[in-house]
Amino acid sequence: MSITLARRRAFLLRALAGTAGVAFAGASSAQALADAAKPVANAVPPIANRLAEYVHRLRYEDIDASALEALKLRLVDTFGCALAALKEPVVQRCFQLAQAGASHASALIGTTHRTTPELAAFANGAAIRYYDLNDGYAAKEIGHPSDFISVSLAVAQSEGRSIQDFILASLVAYEIECRLFDAAAISPRGWDNPSYGVVTAALTAGKLMQLSVEQLTQAVNIALIDHIAMNQTRTQVLSNWKGLADASAAKSGVFAASLAREGITGPSPIFEGTYGFEKLVAGQPIAIDTAAFGGPGRAFRIADVLVKPYPAQGHTLTAVEAAIRLSGRIHDPAQIDKVVVATTQLGYKITGSGPYVWAPATKETADHSMPYVVARALIDGTLTNASYAPEKLAAADVRALMPKIRVEEDPALTALYPRHIPNRISVYLRSGEVLTERVDDLPGAPDMPLTREAIEAKFWRTAGTAITRANGEALIQRIWSMERLRGVDPLFEAAMAERAA
Repeated sequence: MSITLARRRAFLLRALAGTAGVAFAGASSAQALADAAKPVANAVPPIANRLAEYVHRLRYEDIDASALEALKLRLVDTFGCALAALKEPVVQRCFQLAQAGASHASALIGTTHRTTPELAAFANGAAIRYYDLNDGYAAKEIGHPSDFISVSLAVAQSEGRSIQDFILASLVAYEIECRLFDAAAISPRGWDNPSYGVVTAALTAGKLMQLSVEQLTQAVNIALIDHIAMNQTRTQVLSNWKGLADASAAKSGVFAASLAREGITGPSPIFEGTYGFEKLVAGQPIAIDTAAFGGPGRAFRIADVLVKPYPAQGHTLTAVEAAIRLSGRIHDPAQIDKVVVATTQLGYKITGSGPYVWAPATKETADHSMPYVVARALIDGTLTNASYAPEKLAAADVRALMPKIRVEEDPALTALYPRHIPNRISVYLRSGEVLTERVDDLPGAPDMPLTREAIEAKFWRTAGTAITRANGEALIQRIWSMERLRGVDPLFEAAMAERAA
């Protein structure tokens, strides 16, 4: 049996037994795919086609040294976030699900287990995202591009691609995700950012599968029609799904690319159509100029992706830092009369409004709650993964302080967004003294990039108890020189999550 036929048979068996029942067309599917991908004559090509053409055209030689270094920094950070979360019950359940996969094509981070590329993208994505400590990008939408490193790892391994292919696909993931976030806000209309993420995943996987322009276009069409996510994920009581939504988009995107490779077509034009993404989800035309995307002589968006210092929602990070600075000047939190947090319009809307952020009952609600993270940082002088333990959420000290906190928008701070995500905290003490701290940026922000040493320090703070020193050092050094590796296998081999003594 040829490799191509074996791969096709394996994929069809997974599709029939797994996530979807698909009715496959006959021998004309390849021609149907090509016809469906063709734009109308003399018209601007649909967005899906333009994205596909950009991804297909991009080459490893188009990557400059700064983009490669930015990816290495974020890859160390991403592995650290994933390794630290392997002990968490939610992540363990996702890994257990993935291990039930019949295929052994793609590895699960920190283990010797392998599964299908779809389930590896899901499970590894769950680990990367769990602590809300991986990187972030703020524009018209805000999200986490490194979530889709789970796709480039899984598919590079399953397809046997080179490390250069992996690097290129990872930069594709960052570029597509960020550019879509630049294009249009969808959360105000009730939709969630994994609706963009599934496009990112499909194109990232498709690049590694070496799909044609027509196939990449169909991967986008299939991915979007199948995976429009609701913003209820990030509203009211936040659940485990907050950290799994992008992982699910990653899985769906890999599956969409696999379908497109087999000749399956999706509806078009998926963005501009009568009932397409622009009309139903964005509520406006989406401006996409792929000529401005990263490439020869043009910067990649990865340089504008922040590296998080604290495990909390992006709009709260500078408030956490301000609260930590103030905590050293407050000898007794019981002497606090009130706290006023001035933030951006989105900071207020996402993290400072509604009754649920004032009484968070879940970790996921708490790490998206401005009152909680500010109160915890004022009391403890820090904010870590342990800050969301059940006993911390229920502690009398934080429950007493949160009602004293008021969150409000300051238009002057809103005007600085998205290049900066500023917050200002004023603490009013019973003595009459007022303490104020404003923070506009933190190390790791686009204007304050981290060094390798700073990234390594975060890695050890995050994952130091999840991996031995020898394995961690090997992983980090392999990433720093990864262009000399043959593929991604050495990264997985080094990332064995043996408990540090």
